[in-house]
Amino acid sequence: MSKPKGYLSLVLHAHLPFVRHPEYAEFLEEDWLFQAITETYIPLLNLFEKLEDESVPYKITVSLSPTVVSMLNDWMLQERCVRRLEKLTELAAREVERTRWDPRFNKLALMYHYFFENARKTYVDKYRRDLVSAFRKLGDAGNVEITTCAATHGFLPLMSVNKNAVWAQVETACRYHERNFGRRPKGIWLPECAYTPGLDEVLKRAGIRFFFTDTHGVLNASPRPRYGIFAPIYCPSGVAAFGRDMESSRQVWSANEGYPGDPWYRDFYRDIGFELDLDYVRPYLHGGVNRVHTGIKYYRITGQGDDKQPYDPDVALDKAASHAGNFMFNRERQIEHLSGVLGREPIVVAPYDAELFGHWWFEGPQWLEFLIRKTAFDQNVFRLTTATEYLSMHPKNQIATPSLSSWGYKGYNEVWLEGSNDWIYRHLHWAADKMVELANRGDRSNAIVNRAIKQAARELMLAQSSDWAFIMKTGTAVPYAVKRTKEHLLRFMRLYDEIRRGAIDVEWLSDVENKDNVFPELDYSVYADKVYAGERL
Repeated sequence: MSKPKGYLSLVLHAHLPFVRHPEYAEFLEEDWLFQAITETYIPLLNLFEKLEDESVPYKITVSLSPTVVSMLNDWMLQERCVRRLEKLTELAAREVERTRWDPRFNKLALMYHYFFENARKTYVDKYRRDLVSAFRKLGDAGNVEITTCAATHGFLPLMSVNKNAVWAQVETACRYHERNFGRRPKGIWLPECAYTPGLDEVLKRAGIRFFFTDTHGVLNASPRPRYGIFAPIYCPSGVAAFGRDMESSRQVWSANEGYPGDPWYRDFYRDIGFELDLDYVRPYLHGGVNRVHTGIKYYRITGQGDDKQPYDPDVALDKAASHAGNFMFNRERQIEHLSGVLGREPIVVAPYDAELFGHWWFEGPQWLEFLIRKTAFDQNVFRLTTATEYLSMHPKNQIATPSLSSWGYKGYNEVWLEGSNDWIYRHLHWAADKMVELANRGDRSNAIVNRAIKQAARELMLAQSSDWAFIMKTGTAVPYAVKRTKEHLLRFMRLYDEIRRGAIDVEWLSDVENKDNVFPELDYSVYADKVYAGERL
């Protein structure tokens, strides 16, 4: 390609809350991880490796949250993922037999049997259950830039009353990223794309060079950015902020206008786990009673009503190719226009949840492959890039302070701070203050006390996950989100009390260490005032 007129930066954010329950033989919410591994992470890895093998030029950013990395590393969850894949492969084989007299569904049953069997072989035989190393290898190759997120996806603007707690979320994430990927991350996906003025100073201390935020966070920056969201701005700290492009987001995200809503794509909600006879699917349900998504879905979206038509993967594949071409055409026209107006090479930042591709939108990985190939070979207007690469090409950018913002409903903090979830913050703030106190008092000479303080830090971080407040607001799994928040806070309170009294229940401590084992090497001193040379920010 000759010198492009501009750039497109695709950013995929892979995040799930930390869910691990060794106290049960199986646990419903652990399926969130297993579904993501099967339907999103393995397909994306296969796609990127295929592009590498065929020397297709591409650049993409993948943000792997520390909780996802921690769960992918966990031996128990790896074992349970294999068992789940084996059960789904068995179910798909039964479906091949059950549907043998109906060619429409039998073809799909065969497709799912191959899908699950291949996923299991890929996970076990090819990757040896180690997807983190597979992503690291891609990152080392240079076409995939691996970035991080806050440690447990804490909603940082609402944590900012205690900057030590914010620092602990960011620095713990950076250290864990370095341990797993061999280098400190250059960029960060702010949880929920949520920024508040001054947060960039914390990022700078951690060595972060750039972050992603929502459109209005950049557009409402002070002073107003000359190039809008189509060039990064430097915060006063020198950390760069990249704003989300609404046009490219709407084409993929929008429920009404987005590609995933096309009537020929697979309907996510029509799953045999909810539709077939309970006795038939019982062996594949949790506890034999809780109906769940199995991933075997026979119908296409069709329309708004309940009358659904059988899914046709060949037509859906053609649609994915067509939609990829449409997306590319729109970016060509957009970037050609911006280049002429701005007088510089614009960057269009298109960030998405990674789990959209494959899990929610079954054809998403195919769409992404078509887009990358078409971008590489079928046009010469723009090129794929990453934030790091763009900053190296355009090191001079305007200095401005982004505004408070998030990508949640209405664009600010309301999703995570309203009537259904506002009760959590008084407890989180109290616990953060007490955690700083424990870190300041930490005595490395007492192994048991240090274990307890370390576990207290884990419990606080797990309670701070923005996922729990989000679930309380959206109403999807509210009892579980409330239970998790309360459990982590209560464990923190008990640990704090036992540490202060010098009466640590070692047997109970060992039990919670086994249950909540996120970040094995966590250093609780990240909470201490001394990390800021005595200054409490």
